[in-house]
Amino acid sequence: MTMSRTRKTILIISGIVLTLLLVSVIGLALLFYALRNNEPSVANNSVLVLQLSGALPDYVPEDPLANRLFGNDDQSLTSLLTQFRKAKIDKRISAVLLDINSTAAGWAKADELREAIADFRTSNKPVYAFMEVGGNREYYIATACDRIYVAPAGELTINGFAAEATFYRGALDKLGIYLDVYQIGKYKNAPDQFTRKEMSEAQREVINALLDDRFNRFIDTIATARKRSSEDVRTLVDNAPLSARQAQEAGLIDATKYRNEVEDELKQRLGYKDDDKLKRVRAAEYRGVSPESLGLNKGERIAIIYASGNILSGSSGGGGPFGDQTVGSDTVVKAINDARNDKAIRAIVLRVDSPGGSALASDVIWGAVEAAKQRKPVVVSMSDVAASGGYYIATNANRILAQPSTITGSIGVFGGKPVLKGFYDWIGVNNQYVLRGKNAGMLRETEPFTPTERAKYEETIRRIYYDDFLPKVAAGRGRDVEYIHSIAQGRVWSGVQAKERGLVDEFGGLDRAVDVAKQLANISADKGVRRVIFPAPRTLLEQVFGSSDEDTSLAELKIKWQQQAAFNALPEDVRRTLRYAAIFDRMKRGEVMALMPFDLQIK
Repeated sequence: MTMSRTRKTILIISGIVLTLLLVSVIGLALLFYALRNNEPSVANNSVLVLQLSGALPDYVPEDPLANRLFGNDDQSLTSLLTQFRKAKIDKRISAVLLDINSTAAGWAKADELREAIADFRTSNKPVYAFMEVGGNREYYIATACDRIYVAPAGELTINGFAAEATFYRGALDKLGIYLDVYQIGKYKNAPDQFTRKEMSEAQREVINALLDDRFNRFIDTIATARKRSSEDVRTLVDNAPLSARQAQEAGLIDATKYRNEVEDELKQRLGYKDDDKLKRVRAAEYRGVSPESLGLNKGERIAIIYASGNILSGSSGGGGPFGDQTVGSDTVVKAINDARNDKAIRAIVLRVDSPGGSALASDVIWGAVEAAKQRKPVVVSMSDVAASGGYYIATNANRILAQPSTITGSIGVFGGKPVLKGFYDWIGVNNQYVLRGKNAGMLRETEPFTPTERAKYEETIRRIYYDDFLPKVAAGRGRDVEYIHSIAQGRVWSGVQAKERGLVDEFGGLDRAVDVAKQLANISADKGVRRVIFPAPRTLLEQVFGSSDEDTSLAELKIKWQQQAAFNALPEDVRRTLRYAAIFDRMKRGEVMALMPFDLQIK
């Protein structure tokens, strides 16, 4: 039986396509292997150039292949801290040049970077900071360096702090939409931005307290670093923005120089000849130097689990349509359970950077932490924010560490639903319901709660707060419930205020949390440890060609990154609105929220 010409053609084309696919896969694999295993050559007496810019999330998996193909930015706080730790003991690195641009990193991350710079300087290697323009955060970080330089035409815009709160009630009124909500706690005013047109007195009280705390620390830190009195610094801030020349005359910076002039000064300090070229190592290259090659990240294993973003049920997300990371209870619980059951893991560090989210998802993660604690120490390291649900998942750890500027607390819950009746009438939509059961229509989005429905819904919210959240915080912190209730009420505290009230054990960042975990696991202080990320980061190839339910195609990954880039291009106010709209959309399904009471923006 002879084969038809059409069939032969189809088989030939199929064979060619399959061959090309296999060649592509092999090529990608070889490229990935080369990128992962080819450590860069670093010359002696080199200067490590670190860029500080952008959002600076706690952790982003480093994937050289994805970076090459799609221009992925894998800069994270963890990556920067690792570069400082490596450079401190790398004899080939003689100095660090910190190139500071505009950064959206939070104030706790700024504190952690200052600690890393201070630790690096104990090696007697200098850190120079260069800025074209320095805002509050950028200058605050720079003050930890040996010397600070600003471009001659630049300036310091350290003109004080402004806290911003946005309210949408007026716009929702025009659309015929309102939120029918119930909240527990005087300060649990997360729905206020949708139900009010201005700040409540409770919200204003909290924001003023946080601003006072943070501003005073800002002033005192600058005064100490630049050897000026706090009164002098306050006067300078009141007269800012300052030109680069004015900042130099005031002693806030060391000199006004262009970037090449800063490099020339580094050459002189490091003993270069005039005609020598400065040996620079970019961060992207230096990331290829493994910590293990320098004697770091060796020894007993400690698990590091990152919980960054809003807390939701299901799997964690690395971006999604609204660009932010999310904490999925399924993902985090599995990571905690895997670390608990791994006999090679001596302790667990849970790194939290979350304003909260779903109360149910938070409780599920709390349960995993409680179970893990029965087998090995669990230490929580708080980043910029660990509030509401973010504090819920931390409260039963063996030890809780935060930075003085960490936003934490907010022990309280709320729930409700958006009522869209007016909006639907406006656009001509008519919803009709046929119900069975007294409370079957509780979550109808066209009608407010009936008295019976509201009583039942409020009963659920009170149970979560009084029977779950409060007692679990009290047990975790070794306090009675009445005391915790007195400092709860949905109130947000700074790290300093939280430590004074027993919600935090000590100050410190991720590195300090690892040291505490070592102590609790009875690992000798002079022994090194290996930090193991749970869940293990999945590379681009593993995402595309792996076998898990979360595997996706290369085209889908590219679309996802494009969506995230488009979202990040939107104005920040629009991005914040969309994030909160996504959270409140979940309330339509009846979820009770343990979410920070307001989106605090201190600029």
